[in-house]
Amino acid sequence: MTAPPTGARTGVPAASPAGGTATADAGPAAGDADLIERSRTDPEAFAALFDRYSGMLYRYVSRRLGPEVAEDLVGETFLVAFSRRNRYDLSHADARPWLFGIITKLVSRHHRGEAARYRALRRSPVESQVEGPADRVAAGVTASASRPLLAEALAGLPRRDRDVLLLVAWGDLAYEEVARALGIPVGTVRSRLNRARRKVRAVLGDTNPMNEEE
Repeated sequence: MTAPPTGARTGVPAASPAGGTATADAGPAAGDADLIERSRTDPEAFAALFDRYSGMLYRYVSRRLGPEVAEDLVGETFLVAFSRRNRYDLSHADARPWLFGIITKLVSRHHRGEAARYRALRRSPVESQVEGPADRVAAGVTASASRPLLAEALAGLPRRDRDVLLLVAWGDLAYEEVARALGIPVGTVRSRLNRARRKVRAVLGDTNPMNEEE
């Protein structure tokens, strides 16, 4: 099998996924599907996807599992994606749901560690050093008061419900994108999300845990 480009093979190009750095001149207007198609004959083109998405994947996993394992899982995600690039449906211009689906499956192998992390945060709340683009789970809630309770709520969610909630809240995916990432119907996404919201809201004292999309 053809070796993946440097960034996907090592998990980092010239810098860690937390920062990101350019490694391939794919052109500013190159779409994800175009890059994947090109990588089938020019493997180095795949490195542009790493540059584009490794940072957001790193932040997502860091929030769920901590930065200690995030870099390895991001690297593994791109290894898996590279090996499956010939099966990618090129009608999907945006590769984010595909990549988030892969990394969420990898996160599932650490489900016990994830729940333990949330319980630890409940006992000893510490402000995360990994910032994401938006934390809609805690929107409208005083962060210092809600984060310990939020950690407790997340620890108590079934994994499938937690995956949906966090792909929306921390992955910033739309319902249809979550459905594509997890390979489930949009209706299932809605039901799992509603169930997760109710449980989190109950722990937070009926405070709306995220911006609702009705």
